[in-house]
Amino acid sequence: MQEIDLLIEARWIIPIEPSDVTLEHHALAINAGRIVGLAPAELAKTQFLPRRKLSLSSHVLLPGLINLHAHAAMTLLRGYADDINFADWRNQRIRPAEIRLVSPDFVRDGTMLACAEMLRGGVTCFNDMYFYPGQAAEAAVRLGMRATLGILTMEFPSSYAADADDYLSKGLAARDSLLDQPLISFCMAPHAPRSVSDKSFERIATLAAQLDLPIHIHLHESIQEIEESVQQHGVRPLERLRRLGLLGPSMIAVDAVRLEANEIALLAEQCCSIAHCPTSNMKLGHGSAPVVDLAQRGVRIGLGSDGAASNNRLDLFREMNHAALLAKVSAGDATVLDAHAALRMATINGAAALGQDKCIGSLEPGKLADICAVAFDDASLAPCFDPASHLVHVAGREHVSHVWIGGEARVSDGKLLVIETAELLDIANLWHNRLSS
Repeated sequence: MQEIDLLIEARWIIPIEPSDVTLEHHALAINAGRIVGLAPAELAKTQFLPRRKLSLSSHVLLPGLINLHAHAAMTLLRGYADDINFADWRNQRIRPAEIRLVSPDFVRDGTMLACAEMLRGGVTCFNDMYFYPGQAAEAAVRLGMRATLGILTMEFPSSYAADADDYLSKGLAARDSLLDQPLISFCMAPHAPRSVSDKSFERIATLAAQLDLPIHIHLHESIQEIEESVQQHGVRPLERLRRLGLLGPSMIAVDAVRLEANEIALLAEQCCSIAHCPTSNMKLGHGSAPVVDLAQRGVRIGLGSDGAASNNRLDLFREMNHAALLAKVSAGDATVLDAHAALRMATINGAAALGQDKCIGSLEPGKLADICAVAFDDASLAPCFDPASHLVHVAGREHVSHVWIGGEARVSDGKLLVIETAELLDIANLWHNRLSS
C-alpha cells in the first residue's frame, strides 16, 4: 500500500477531466501537495495508507475554482458606486477615490479581504489586474492563495507609476522578486486599448513572447470604447490589436461584449481566450458576451468576477449561474451552456487561459491538489438528481465546506483557517472610514 498524506472520500467527485463525468462514492488520494490517485472508495482503501482520512458523505468534490479576471484590491470599494452609468461610475466615483486612496497599504489590505472572500467561496486561483502587484502578492501569499498578477500598463500617471515605461519597469521588477514563490505567477496586463499606445502595445507583445506570459486586457467592453477607437485609430480595438501582433493563444480578452461575427471568427482563428464577466457587465449595463457563438467557434471561455466595485461579490458560483442563464435566454435555447460546460468555464478553461492547465483546473493524478468541497446536506438543496446541475443552479458559495490549495487546508467545515474574521472587519472598517471622510 502507498503511504499518503490525505485520503478524501466523497459522495460525488466531478473531476472536470474527463468531461461530463460525475463519479459516485470515490476517493481522492493526496501526497506532497499533489493528487496521486482517484479511485472507487472501497478500492482506494486497499491502495493507499493515509496519515489522515476525511469522509465527506454528502459532498461534491471538484477542482478549486479559477477567477479569470479580478481587481482584487477594489474590494475596498464594494458598493461605493452603485446604480450609476458607466461614465459616471468611472470618472466621478472610482477614479477620484483611487487617486485619493490607492497606495501599497490599500492594495495589500483590499487584496487580503478579496482573497478571504474568494477562498470562502471555493476560489483557489485568481487572475488580477491592479496597481502595486508586490503588495497583492504579499496578501495572496499570507492567505495561501494562488494568484496570477498583472504587470499593469497604461499611459496615465498614478500613485504607482508615472508612465507606461514606469509601469512596465515596476511590474517586471515585482515579477523578478517573486520568481521563487510557487503561489505567484504573472501576466502582461495592458489595461485597455483606450489607455495604451501602439508603442507600448508593441513592447508588451515582445515581452509576452520573450517571457512566455499571457496578455490580460479589457476588450470591447462598451460601445463608447469601440467608437473612440474608430475615431482615433480608424479601426475597432480588436483589429488594432491584430495589426500590432497581440492576438494569439496567450491573449485573454476580458468582457468581449461587443463582438461582430468576423471578430468572433478572428478570436477563434487566433486561439484567444475570453474572460467572461456576466454579473459585472450586466450591472454596468454593458450587455453580455456572445458566449454561445464564441463557444460554437471553439473559443475558450473562462469566468471572471471583475472587481467588487462593479459586481459587489467575488462569487464564481453566481458567475456560473448567470453565465448559463444569460446564454440560454440570449440563444432562446435551454440546451446551450449546460452545467458541465459552466463548470469547465470556472475551472479548466481558466487554467488553460493562464497556461496552467497542466498543474491545476481538474482532479487528475499528478496535478496540484487545489480542491473545493461543497456540502449538499442542507434541506434547501434537497433532493439532488444531478450534482453538476446543483452546483450551477442550486448551491452557492455558502455551501462550500472545505478548500485545499496544494494539499494544504485553507477552509475547513466552512471556517476560513488562514485569517481571523475580526482582522478582516478591522481592515474593512478602516478603509470605509477613510472613504467616508
